[in-house]
Amino acid sequence: MNLMGLTAVELGKKIKSGEVKAVDAIKDAFDQIDAVEQKINSYVTVLEREKVLAKAEEIQKKIEKGELTGPLAGVPIAIKDNMCTEGILTTCSSKILENFYPTYTAEAVRNLEKAGAIMIGKTNMDEFAMGSTTETSYYGATKNPWNTEHVPGGSSGGSCAAVAAQECSCALGSDTGGSIRQPSSFCGVTGIKPTYGTVSRYGLIAYGSSLDQIGPVSKDVTDCATILEIISGYDAKDSTSVKRESYDFTSALRDDVKGMKVGIPRDYFGEGLDSEVKKAILDSVEVLKEKGAVVEEFDLSLVEYAIPAYYVIAAAEASSNLARFEGVKYGYRTPEYHGLHNMYKKTRSEGFGEEVKRRIMLGSFVLSSGYYDAYYLKALRTKALIKKAFDEAFAKYDVIIAPAAPTTAPKLGESLVDPIKMYLGDIYTISVNLAGLPGITIPCGKDKKGLPIGMQIIGDCFQENNIIRAAYSLEQSRGYQPCKIAEKN
Repeated sequence: MNLMGLTAVELGKKIKSGEVKAVDAIKDAFDQIDAVEQKINSYVTVLEREKVLAKAEEIQKKIEKGELTGPLAGVPIAIKDNMCTEGILTTCSSKILENFYPTYTAEAVRNLEKAGAIMIGKTNMDEFAMGSTTETSYYGATKNPWNTEHVPGGSSGGSCAAVAAQECSCALGSDTGGSIRQPSSFCGVTGIKPTYGTVSRYGLIAYGSSLDQIGPVSKDVTDCATILEIISGYDAKDSTSVKRESYDFTSALRDDVKGMKVGIPRDYFGEGLDSEVKKAILDSVEVLKEKGAVVEEFDLSLVEYAIPAYYVIAAAEASSNLARFEGVKYGYRTPEYHGLHNMYKKTRSEGFGEEVKRRIMLGSFVLSSGYYDAYYLKALRTKALIKKAFDEAFAKYDVIIAPAAPTTAPKLGESLVDPIKMYLGDIYTISVNLAGLPGITIPCGKDKKGLPIGMQIIGDCFQENNIIRAAYSLEQSRGYQPCKIAEKN
């Protein structure tokens, strides 16, 4: 039996029933990593097999004693390498953190571990989550399992590729401007970016503090809802954490969209959207119509201003957040320097990659005297207007359907040639982060090259159950389709 071919919830049920053991699942995951990791490069760090197997034995005993009864007990998971893990290398895929071993574990990861999930490795990503292709990593580019000549998307490309290639049952990613939803689309998996404040950011190494959210990546909607339920919750250690009335997401897993009001923004389906992507998404909309949803087109204003507003705000926050990496307290320090300021300069010049430097410089510029009002404050006002536009839309609609990306996965090397083109690729995802909304990406077809096409379902703040219900209903008409690199087993 190919245990990594099962969804995380299916595998958890088999472990709980005694049909298979947690150790078997871990062995299967490591065997798949041995088979395909050299081609895919999903991981920065794969944990020692013997230590993980010992952990699986320990978890198995707790399951058999009835101490662990959750749906993910004994299930192998992967964690994006920008979440702190005590005693385990955490690099953000950057040279500047090549030797950083945190002294504590991120709250979202702790919640999964408390539920009995077993971490097997830390996944590759764009350096400090800055990129849309997982090509800016110090540890080399991750490849798309569907076609290794193409990118997996980013910045959570390692997590999405690992799930698609069956190198783990599920994974955690982080989403600052689409970094879970866009690579999920490119890799043919499912990913959720929850409402801002739903999942604790404690232990997440920040890129844009007002935009970052941790979320799940998995094979299907059931897994995503289950993982989100486990990792969510109020955390006093995180000043951006929100107390919600309910963290029940699995109750939304029902095939019922009758009467659901679905909005289709005309602005998202015009020029710049690939015709195959457009057709696949609109075909899925027809499925919702057939199931009783009420579908209507509308105009969502301010779309053209989302990208400049996002990159001004994100770069400004990044320049502030990354100021701490200067070679004094932790991380890489240049071996040869003359004086403190020279050490700062050389450490940061050698430790950061090109894209990170670009965004730090942009952020420092928009926050500088004379430009703060002209750029940063204007971007914040635009962010408020974008949120208002979504508020008006959600007064009429339960969910909004949009593309996750303008095209399917581009070839390796194509995007980095023109950074502006790469930034424009985020046009359908960044507004969700600016407005703090929840969004989910699910597979909805393939293009003529056989690459996955994903569609994005956006909900109002704290209305994850609406997007989960719509996604689950669509999924019932299609089901999960594994990629060929995983099918060989």
